[in-house]
Amino acid sequence: MSEIDVFLPLREKMVREQILSRGIKNPQVIKALRKVPRHEFVALPFHKDAYADYPLPTAAGQTISQPYMVALMTELLEIYGDETVLEIGTGSGYQTAVLAEMVQTVYSVERIENLSLEADLTLLRLGYKNVKLHVGDGTLGWEEFAPYDRIIVTASAPNLPQPLVDQLKEGGKMVIPLGASLGQDLIVAEKHKGQIKLFDYGKCVFVPLVGEFGWPASTG
Repeated sequence: MSEIDVFLPLREKMVREQILSRGIKNPQVIKALRKVPRHEFVALPFHKDAYADYPLPTAAGQTISQPYMVALMTELLEIYGDETVLEIGTGSGYQTAVLAEMVQTVYSVERIENLSLEADLTLLRLGYKNVKLHVGDGTLGWEEFAPYDRIIVTASAPNLPQPLVDQLKEGGKMVIPLGASLGQDLIVAEKHKGQIKLFDYGKCVFVPLVGEFGWPASTG
């Protein structure tokens, strides 16, 4: 069988059993999860597990999130299609690709250079042209292209990084795991009249967000 014959049924099964069955309803999120070839974002030995219901390891001790968590965080952003999104933590580039299927432009920051370079190569190979990547401290955001309609943070922070709050548009939303390193709450932060309101969507576990406004480097 060809590769597409092998992985398409696995992707459909992932969407049916892990995404739809858990209540994800946004049709654009579902469409993106059906389209993006998740196996392309993990090392060859993990291809057989690419559509399984758990995170997978990537380089430098990082992870590619569980498919459901990718879907949930994306749905919580409430994307309509014309937004600019800042992603903190490019990682493998999988979440970046899902966002790129749905929005005008994705700006993504990764502190680990080789991860960013590998993600860039994968995204280019798959034809994503509405993505801009940057290597740097994600807790500082990416001021050059601010403000952003939406911000998604794919690592856990002890508190909301102030630069990200400052770079979020009025009326914008940020999805971010907040809390201790061993377990966090998945938070949606909404900005109204310069003030931030927080909404808790349950427990989660992410790698630490390392940086000036996050955890010290020894944690990551």
